[in-house]
Amino acid sequence: MELLLTGLAGLLAQTVDGALGMGFGITSASLLLATGMAPALVSASVKVAQLGTTLASGASHWRAGNVDPRIVLRLAVPGGIGALTGAVLLSYLSTAAAAPVMSLLLLVLGVLVIIRFVRRRAAAASEAAAAPRSRLLVPLGMVGGLVDATGGGGWGPVVTSTLLTTGAAAPRRVIGSVCTAEFVVTASASIGFVLGLGVGGFPLGMILALMAGGVIAAPFAARLAGRLPAPVLGVCVGTLIISLNAGTVLAAAGLPGGAAALAHAGIVIACLGVLARTVLRHRRAARSPESAPAAPAPVPAEIA
Repeated sequence: MELLLTGLAGLLAQTVDGALGMGFGITSASLLLATGMAPALVSASVKVAQLGTTLASGASHWRAGNVDPRIVLRLAVPGGIGALTGAVLLSYLSTAAAAPVMSLLLLVLGVLVIIRFVRRRAAAASEAAAAPRSRLLVPLGMVGGLVDATGGGGWGPVVTSTLLTTGAAAPRRVIGSVCTAEFVVTASASIGFVLGLGVGGFPLGMILALMAGGVIAAPFAARLAGRLPAPVLGVCVGTLIISLNAGTVLAAAGLPGGAAALAHAGIVIACLGVLARTVLRHRRAARSPESAPAAPAPVPAEIA
């Protein structure tokens, strides 16, 4: 039964990631953490399962010309260091101590995902824009790698969202470079978990189930890309992540059972309110005259 739930988590996470271009790690980690699995095993399972997907993603972006080697280098090295550090630390934390920490990180990432898809994206930079400076990329990569390892995911929401809002590079180069650097981050986190848990500590069955669920969903998720309204789906994902992790964070904060349940319900209702507002905004935008296809231009008389 546990392997089936893990496979379903991988299927749902890959569906989200294929449609949004981000979210496999934080979605699968939140779902696995909700089953009661130890936080270190959750993050280790997600990271090892992602080795193949991040390698394939980076290679695809490289072939498509979406990769800026300067961005990759400045993100991958500090990102790998942060991921290695986070994985080793998480491996040596007790489950009681690690669970609220991991849930808090995922809760924050869920909020970031909602903010990312609710607000309007900044204007895209030109293709000739220079790469962001090292003073931004190095600490950003370090923080992104640390969060990614300790939270089971979060590289995309932290790094991609930050770089897209700066407008320092073209969006396709930001996304392609971040995805390429993610393989180094994932490999470093996996090495950290091997050092902390040992090879025998890896739940091979769960890793294969998570990977299998992702592989099954991949062809269908690819078809969803660009077809589903990204703001609505993004807020749905953020709401799911917040709902799954808010209870653990509130309990760790020491709130009494009744107060924690009431606060949890209030948080979920607030997220659902944001979701409803996003759906209504999308529907109004879809019905607006600006969204209607333009009428075909009249055929010039000399051509007619």
